[in-house]
Amino acid sequence: MISIRSATAMIKKLLVLLLAVAFLLSATPAQASPNEARKVILDVDPGADDAMAILLALNSPELDVRALTVVAGNVVVGQGVENALKMVSLAGRCDIPVARGAEKPLEQKLTTAEFFHGKNGLGNADLPAAACKVDARPAADLIVELVNRYPREITLVPVGPLTNIALALKKDPSIATKVKKVVLMGGSIAGGNATAVAEANIYNDPEAALAVFEAGWPLTMVGLNVTERTLFTRAELGQLAKEKGQQARFATAVLTFLVDLAEKLGGEGTPMHDPLAVGAVIDRTLIVIRDMRVDIETRGEYTRGETVASRHNCSDRRELRGDHYAVVGIETVQPNVHVAVESDGARFNQLFLARLRGK
Repeated sequence: MISIRSATAMIKKLLVLLLAVAFLLSATPAQASPNEARKVILDVDPGADDAMAILLALNSPELDVRALTVVAGNVVVGQGVENALKMVSLAGRCDIPVARGAEKPLEQKLTTAEFFHGKNGLGNADLPAAACKVDARPAADLIVELVNRYPREITLVPVGPLTNIALALKKDPSIATKVKKVVLMGGSIAGGNATAVAEANIYNDPEAALAVFEAGWPLTMVGLNVTERTLFTRAELGQLAKEKGQQARFATAVLTFLVDLAEKLGGEGTPMHDPLAVGAVIDRTLIVIRDMRVDIETRGEYTRGETVASRHNCSDRRELRGDHYAVVGIETVQPNVHVAVESDGARFNQLFLARLRGK
């Protein structure tokens, strides 16, 4: 039979043990929660809509931006680096490395697009000189380094020509198995904007796009068929103009330029091309996807740069019958891309506005 004194002593020992366990648990780092910020690398060619994508990413707690890598595209790479440095300076994020990347496509001359982005690429909106400095590492090297440092944790978000990503793959093909996923703005399954069939980012470096689309990693294509239906209109611009703060004022100036231009060209608002790709990483439910086989046309006289999507993932199987071919069945093809086919534009615009309000 246990005495009262012995029972009291045991209870005291048990309490001491429980307190010790509690202390050790409090000193042990908590395991990552399911909602932990997702590590991303933004590959950009800023570019007015790139600038909006960068602001969205830097103001979204769901994302842990590990680097901005800059490629030539909307503007020459030097201007793009300057713009990217101004963006991280505006956000007070000099901790994020900004790396200079490819100056030109793999096999063709560069085409810039200041007509759509303003002389400085930022809708002619003024920003102070950058307080942040460019990283010494080339963009492709930094991509490879970070992917190997954080295997299966990095999401690549390219919103310009895919030259830097192709160069990183060439440098270290193993990153295709180590990247968590790729969510890119580019391509289309319903016509182009650079040509009748080609979207500008893919058109600016089809060979790089071919390498990226054939790499075998999980790839989501946020193309014109959804971004051109995700419009930031004058009504949303009016909401944004009421907000205070440097970032909101800058975004208002850039989007005023874009909305004005869109209306001059007959549109009802400016497509949120690059920001929607970032939005899809923040909240996957903003887009609806279908798996398709997508090939990159690199040779056609009228179709170079087209993203050729097999909407049904099959084609006719033909046999030669004398002097002609006959369809004798169906051949399936293996999908390689998650293709965005719908977007919730209204909900995305409210997300964008909320993040620039700091919510």
